Order: sequence, then C-alpha cells, then structure tokens
Amino acid sequence: MARRGQAQSAALNQHPARDDAALRSVVDDAAMGRWEGARDLLAATGADWDRRIFRLQVLAEVGVRLRFADTWAKAEPRSHHALALLANVQALRAMIAGRSAGRALMEDAWSTCRAALKVWPQDVAPLVVMLALLRTHAPDRKALSHVWEEIKQRDPWNREAHHEVVTYLFPRYHGGPGEAAWWAEEQASAAPNGLPLAVLPLVVLAETHRARQEQDQKSYGLTIHPWIDCPHINRVLERWWRYRAPSPHACFADDANYLAHALSFANRHIEALEVFDAIGPYATDVPWSYCGQARELFLRHRAWAYSPPRRRHR
Repeated sequence: MARRGQAQSAALNQHPARDDAALRSVVDDAAMGRWEGARDLLAATGADWDRRIFRLQVLAEVGVRLRFADTWAKAEPRSHHALALLANVQALRAMIAGRSAGRALMEDAWSTCRAALKVWPQDVAPLVVMLALLRTHAPDRKALSHVWEEIKQRDPWNREAHHEVVTYLFPRYHGGPGEAAWWAEEQASAAPNGLPLAVLPLVVLAETHRARQEQDQKSYGLTIHPWIDCPHINRVLERWWRYRAPSPHACFADDANYLAHALSFANRHIEALEVFDAIGPYATDVPWSYCGQARELFLRHRAWAYSPPRRRHR
C-alpha cells in the first residue's frame, strides 16, 4: 500500500503490468520479439491461476500485433505455456476483427485452447479464453455452461471467469434485462469473505449506468446516477475490502477502482481515501470513463478524498 502523502501526489502509471515488476521486464523483452522471458515467467508462475491469467492477458496485448507468441508456439509446439499465450493472442485478434471477419480466427483460438488443455488439463487459462470467445463470437448457452462447469471444477472462485460470464450476460451482449444483476448478486453472496467477487454488482451497476447514459444522453448523466445510497457499496466493504488478503490479487487495481469510483460518486470521500491509498498510481479507465474523462475524474475525486473536511464538503 502506498504511503498517504505519496499516493496523494502520485503521477498515474499506465503500464499494463502495473506493480508486477517481473512481468514489466518480460513485456519489454516481448515488445522486441523475444519469447524466452515469457516462457521463464510463466513457468515460475505455475498454477497460480489468478496471476497466470493476468500475465497471459498482458503479454497477449503486446503480442496481438507482433509474432513472438506465434514464433514461440512453433519452436515449442508441446509447451502448454506457449499454447496458452497463443490462444490469448488469437482470441484478441478475433475480437479486433469482429464477429463476421474474425470467425476463422475464433476457430483457430478455440482449437489452440483445446490443444493447450490436452497438454495441461488442469489449466484454467484456456477455459477463460473460451468464455471470451463465446461472448464475442458464439453465444451458445450450452457451450457456456459446459466451459463454466469445467472452470468451477478447477478454480471455483476464479475472478476472471466470473467477470467473463457477467459480461456475457450484459444486455449489449447476450443477457436479458436484469439477468447480469441477478447473477452477479448471487455469486457475490455465495463467495467467501475476502474475495473480490463481491465487486461484481458494482460492475453491473456501472455498465447499467453506461447503457442508460448512451440511450438518454440529454436527461441522464452525472447529476442522476445510481451510486447514492447504493447498498452494494457497503456489501463490498464488508465482504471484500475488510477481509482482503495482505497480498493483492493480480487485478486488484481494477476492483479497487470500481470501489473508489462508487464511494466517490456516493459522496463518501472519507472512506474512499483508504481505497485511493491502496490503488496508488494505477488508475483504470473503467468505470471512470462511464461518467466522463477517466483520468480527470480519478484525479479530481482522489484530490477530494485527500482534501480537508471543510473543502471536501464544499
């Protein structure tokens, strides 16, 4: 956790690896086409699914327009790490291409996921990629249920898998009205204390706000929003924040930004101060961008959280 004075004046850090120093070094190597660092890093990560999935996703963002993942998979075709990374890269390429143009890329990514699972059947990462592919290219509920059950058998509280499913259930993808909210609340209630799945209802709330703003730009905006007197905020504080692990999970910044955003827009700036402390310089675009300019909103609300009570009230 950053010291309070440091966090208050910290410049924002937009590096995708965030505070993962080992990953930062590998990302720099990968940008120059070298894959050996990625191999060693993923081997060292082992079966830490949370950290593994995060590292694969960050490396895939670098590899989507480069060829180091493809080169690695050709050099070591039986490496489950190489196949898992290639699956992430191929999935991103398919998403960028779009539903029709990316169909063949989607099938390649799905095939690579299956190949990765044959080499390492316990790996959760290829299954999370499959969820993303189903959301983007093949909204098959039966296939979704099958992949979800496979993940639950391996890692029942996997953060990324839950976020993929709740996104699948957004109305702008394949869910019906209220379906994402119902599912998110059910999962958040069932999860043990200390897990960031408690944040899922805030994710749905932010998406609902974004969608409503998109539909009614004139009469709905910053002055009308769902965070005032929002009961989900207290549940996140009580179920996750107060019991969270001393060592942050890989996507801690994403979840903490949802909480800081909700507290800020609920005018609970004193409580938000502790969350901003923990975030440090790692502001995320979402959900701040759903309410305006992300960077400016984050800095403004962080400043209010650190300001004296008199100025904060004003």
